[in-house]
Amino acid sequence: MFIQTEETPNPATLKFIPGRAVMPSGTANFTSADEAKRSPLAERLYDVEGVNGVFLGSDFVTVTKTADKDWHLMKPAILGVIMEHFTANRPAIVEAAAASGEGGAADSEIVTQIKELLETRVRPAVAQDGGDIIFQGFEDGVVLLHLQGSCSGCPSSTATLKMGIENMLKHYIPEVTEVRAV
Repeated sequence: MFIQTEETPNPATLKFIPGRAVMPSGTANFTSADEAKRSPLAERLYDVEGVNGVFLGSDFVTVTKTADKDWHLMKPAILGVIMEHFTANRPAIVEAAAASGEGGAADSEIVTQIKELLETRVRPAVAQDGGDIIFQGFEDGVVLLHLQGSCSGCPSSTATLKMGIENMLKHYIPEVTEVRAV
């Protein structure tokens, strides 16, 4: 099994691509070892010293490290965990409900348009960088988004939100006045 790695815009995060599906649908974000209990893969990754976050995407795993650790020391251990996990054909997550953060009551037309633009134009680009962006709400012209994976804490995430996502949403949906991270 060959696992590719890619740098992300966030220097504290690396993207690992095992060449197979990681999540059957949705994504899962684990910001602590306690949260990782529902994912055998994330739980094992948290055993590697210096792991500070794990994000599971459709075909990638994003790992965030603590500031005091170096990738050249951590990377071999992380690659070993991911390789062993998928070679043994273990599931990435034990519960079917992945953390996609969406759903519920019927959405307004504006919210439907926002979600459609995020799904078709933003999420694929953000996934390329090892992260995800989740719609959290729309109130008084303000779109609330949750950044996950490499996007969480990324130095360029504010620019991505303001210059990219906010400008695009304002262009297509005049009711949008601002985009904020939550």
